Amino acid sequence: MAGALDSFRICDFTGQLAGAGATKWLASFGAEVIRIEDPVREGRWDILRGTPPFVDDRRGVDMGGAFNNHNAGKFGITLNLRKDKAKEILTRLIEVSDVVSENFAKGVLERWGFGYERLKEIKPDIVYVSNCGFGHVGPYSDFKTWGPIVQAVSGLTFTNGLPNHEPAGWGYSYMDHTGAYYMAMAIMLALLHRQRTGEGQWVDLACTEAALTLHGPALLDWTVNGRPTRRAGQPHANRSAWPPMAPHGIYPCAGDDDWVAIACRNQADWEALAGVVDEDWCSDEQFAEFDSRYAAQDALDAHLSAWTAPRRKFETEEALRAAGVPAAAVMKPQERIDLDASTGNFGLWPTVRHAKMGAVRVDGQPVHFSETDWQLPRGGPCLGEHNETVLTRLLGFSAAEVAALAHEGVI
Repeated sequence: MAGALDSFRICDFTGQLAGAGATKWLASFGAEVIRIEDPVREGRWDILRGTPPFVDDRRGVDMGGAFNNHNAGKFGITLNLRKDKAKEILTRLIEVSDVVSENFAKGVLERWGFGYERLKEIKPDIVYVSNCGFGHVGPYSDFKTWGPIVQAVSGLTFTNGLPNHEPAGWGYSYMDHTGAYYMAMAIMLALLHRQRTGEGQWVDLACTEAALTLHGPALLDWTVNGRPTRRAGQPHANRSAWPPMAPHGIYPCAGDDDWVAIACRNQADWEALAGVVDEDWCSDEQFAEFDSRYAAQDALDAHLSAWTAPRRKFETEEALRAAGVPAAAVMKPQERIDLDASTGNFGLWPTVRHAKMGAVRVDGQPVHFSETDWQLPRGGPCLGEHNETVLTRLLGFSAAEVAALAHEGVI
């Protein structure tokens, strides 16, 4: 099957997830993504190369499960850019590429001699997409960030937690995922513009600014009403505040950290819930109508939590759904991957073959195209795995010349 992005080649310096997750989207739809890494530092450009999860007892720069996941479908070469020959090779690779992508701190490519002005000299219509915490302009542009730092500075961390407790944050590298999605969109939009006009450009993306776009209701509430997200009784991470519903939250169930989500959108949902629960408190006058029920959410949640706590989450989900109440068991990773037939049938976790790990499952894409669907033909590249493939096929080197470059420490 032909990929929607078969005609594009990406010279890719991205790592971790905020960048690598973006180019994985492009690779899965057919773009030729060629990862550039440093042979001297042995994978330390991307710490995920040698970090858990692992498939077995083997360790090393080629055994990181997260790296494999974020880079499935890509090619990987090494270039020691301290050497002039490596810079010449990179120049030639850029000449035959459509995009240069990176998520280093500000100025890294510039210091290596491959800033945007140099990239334009090499290829005038090149699309250069950079992705860092604060972008390349502005008072914070020289600061370096990490996922949790972006979340804190952008205010996301401030918005999550339980009443009268410290901020809980948004979990593992939430903005790495969101930053990757924004970066993938940015690359595609720049390529679309180039197709229409022949004009390349520099797309400067800041993960912190991307995080701020998720703050619409909170920023509006402060601007219009002068109300911060954290105030008496707020936020309540187990209760959704918008749109206004009651009950509308996450409730404990029997088992090890088991929970169920329940949302009563209207009076009919509430009456159906009350019919299933069938306890005296359901007839309490303060819960009879929405306005009073919404005002008494603390008491309502306490009663509902006491009802759900001794019950199994899937049984509770089934009983409430049968009555027409929106409800869902809070799924754990092993339940979604191994037990849920609906997600399994969607093909969200395909098996790919990695050169050293063998057959492993990775994240697929949560979308299907009827004519140009995504595919991941192989696992993530081992360090320098495709040096010979790329240099001989694209740049015309012989196998002997590639071997000599390796001996010289160029690749």
